[in-house]
Amino acid sequence: MSGIATFGSGGAEPYARALLREEDILYLHSVDGTRARIDVTRWTEDADAVDGGLLRRARGPVLDVGCGPGRMVKAAVARGMKALGVDVSPVAVEIVRSAGLPVHHGSIFDPIPYEGSWSTALLLDGNIGIGGNPAALLARCRQVLRASGGVIVETHPDSFRDRAFECSVVGQDGNVSDPFAWAEVGRTALASHAADAGLRVVQSWGGDGRFFSRLLRAR
Repeated sequence: MSGIATFGSGGAEPYARALLREEDILYLHSVDGTRARIDVTRWTEDADAVDGGLLRRARGPVLDVGCGPGRMVKAAVARGMKALGVDVSPVAVEIVRSAGLPVHHGSIFDPIPYEGSWSTALLLDGNIGIGGNPAALLARCRQVLRASGGVIVETHPDSFRDRAFECSVVGQDGNVSDPFAWAEVGRTALASHAADAGLRVVQSWGGDGRFFSRLLRAR
């Protein structure tokens, strides 16, 4: 997956600008003309109560895939958990490092430190869309986990949403990223992708308009 365009990168770098707090709102524009609004402040601020509740369901060590500026890594470390963020954005990685938090600069599809030893992989904030192939992403997460490990996925509010598409990120000032592959998956649709990856949904919950599922290895 190295060298493939990733979320909000390239072009006028709207994602990097947002991480540096130059923009608060981004828009996900797909080639079919749909547009979704993204409030970046939820990524750049500290973890909220919903995030904290999620971590209470997680087992350490925790691997936060697509960690962005590191709010979940910070929250996990504060809870005494071993954690590592993974992100392809150099700006995101520098923000996390500057905060003194553990982070790996790279793609989840490339070698990851301590593969096979992680107890929980997080795919939050739409990151089930990474690469545009949810089953392949989940299969890769399964590889980096220990046998008893699981994946916590934040799903789309539409339970039946299941679409892979090409899109770009656009900033409030019209800054546009290079196009990249992405996906959106709801709770019901997730079960099929999980099965293709050798995983199964064992728990689902929601809070404050957000929805999550926990996956374990299929028996």
